[in-house]
Amino acid sequence: MPDNNEFRPTSWSELINLLYDIPETEFGRIRSDFVYRGVADKNWGLDTSLQRLGGIFEKLERPLLRNFKKYATPGSIPEGNQWIQITVAQHHGLPTRLLDWTTSPQVALHFATYELNHYDKDGAIWCIDVCAVRDLLPRDLRRILSDQWAFVFSVEMLDKLSDLDDIDRLKYYDPFVLFFEPPSLDARIVNQHAVLSVMPDAKMFLHDYLAKHPEIYKKIIVPAGLKWEVRDKLDQDNVCERTLFPGLDGLSLWLKRYYSPKK
Repeated sequence: MPDNNEFRPTSWSELINLLYDIPETEFGRIRSDFVYRGVADKNWGLDTSLQRLGGIFEKLERPLLRNFKKYATPGSIPEGNQWIQITVAQHHGLPTRLLDWTTSPQVALHFATYELNHYDKDGAIWCIDVCAVRDLLPRDLRRILSDQWAFVFSVEMLDKLSDLDDIDRLKYYDPFVLFFEPPSLDARIVNQHAVLSVMPDAKMFLHDYLAKHPEIYKKIIVPAGLKWEVRDKLDQDNVCERTLFPGLDGLSLWLKRYYSPKK
């Protein structure tokens, strides 16, 4: 992937300026067109958890989801809407073709800096312009967003794509990526300002798509030398595991990291 979309700040203020370089809208508001994904290592790609399985991963998607629903505690997975079901699966760590994003630059910064064992490596924030992505969608999908005056889909707006088979049929068009907001199933999804992306074929790789459309993304490096400063300032702003993963598990993760010595 070309690196002329890559930006490398040398200070906290420069990093924040890059992330919040947001023009004023026609309504006089400062509203970003971007979604963000933070990674601890800048060399990590944008593979989905399903793709990271390797092998014939594309054949495993349906068995994984089928058995997830079969073995789940009764009532723990909503009936009917498969977009909600696959969101729940992704939310609980099942390999899927979905990829996690956020509308919050600071949440993305958290995910670029919460793993202390990667502090010797530069992290990165992937930023994708969802307005530009919308213009590259098949016409019928563009019309849905236009009619709803929306930039990303909700699961209700995806009614015409009721399951993976429906979206797979769209792979015969030009490749595209679709972003949707998951339902507010719990505080974690809400607090993380979650957005999910999906492509019309489990074998499609997002980094290949971005390489063909460099105008829709930028990549902001989080230098290893800045990570401790970024991390401490995020903690001061209450952007941490305790708030992003509400509950005892998130609290324990935050305390473990917060009291770890600087190396």
